[in-house]
Amino acid sequence: MSPTNGEGPEPPHIVILDGGFSTQLSCHVGHVIDGDPLWSARFLSTHPEDVVNTHLDFLRAGADLIITNTYQASVDGFVEHLGVTAEEAYELIVQGVELAKRARTLYLEEYQDYVQKDNRPLVVGSVGPYGAHLHDGSEYDGSYADTTSVETMREWHRPRIQALVEAGVDLLALETIPCQEEAEMLCELLKEFPHIKAWVVFSCKDNQSIAHGESFQKVAKKCWETNPEQLVAVGVNCCAPSFVANLLKGFNDDRPHDPIPLIVYPNSGEKYNPQIGWIDRDKCESVEVFVQEWLDLGVRYVGGCCRTYAADVSRIRNQVQCWRDRWRFQAKYSNAQTNKNTK
Repeated sequence: MSPTNGEGPEPPHIVILDGGFSTQLSCHVGHVIDGDPLWSARFLSTHPEDVVNTHLDFLRAGADLIITNTYQASVDGFVEHLGVTAEEAYELIVQGVELAKRARTLYLEEYQDYVQKDNRPLVVGSVGPYGAHLHDGSEYDGSYADTTSVETMREWHRPRIQALVEAGVDLLALETIPCQEEAEMLCELLKEFPHIKAWVVFSCKDNQSIAHGESFQKVAKKCWETNPEQLVAVGVNCCAPSFVANLLKGFNDDRPHDPIPLIVYPNSGEKYNPQIGWIDRDKCESVEVFVQEWLDLGVRYVGGCCRTYAADVSRIRNQVQCWRDRWRFQAKYSNAQTNKNTK
């Protein structure tokens, strides 16, 4: 801990992410989103203004960044399901970034008296897993890694990452990755774009393993070691919040003086039933209940994924502020005790 002002040490900086894009988008559109082979990415073409308004919802709720609506966007997917050319598909991915930037501009104009110039929200490009575009459920268990070559996945990912980078994202989110082979490939592919940084997060099936079965901690650390210059954090998303603490416990025990930054944005805890949709909301503890424990474990980026709304982002932000206040109190008390013992 090191003082940054005359009032004593400041707590670590915590970045507030946004929430579930398709979840919040559903507040604006009267169309079914879940189950679509393009998921929310279809709305880049059909409802661009609603995409902008969804980003705005998260910014107004207190998010420090917004993640583009490109999780399930790909050149092949748009060509197949929208009937566009490859060039038009590529431009749709670019448009995903432009819509997020437009939302940021509107937000900064709206809150120009409150947002510091050096604290402009970031636009983060969403890069979902190869399995998402297959629309066969394999993204949930990573089984496509058993039958798909790394080269095939690389060639599928490259143009979508290139579009996001060329459109000017501030960061990339390599997210909801279910298998080790794809994660390691993405960290290597990132080196083709040396001026961009990214985080990589995994979908997990329990409190130890990523969806395909590999150890979360082993795979996440290997990814970090593959590209520490460009990765800003590793972690988990799109899993039950009750899994998170055990997934993270002890993660940095072997590097106390140089911890790897951790990122978490889980689902609401609801379960998805393909026949009837999301269920068991009344049985879930809200994400914000867990936030302070995650921050104690070293999480420095926190937000929500599926079934978390803008209102949840506000509640997460409140919990982060409570944690910061507690951190300051504990630091002040610790310093007082140290001073007392040295007299």
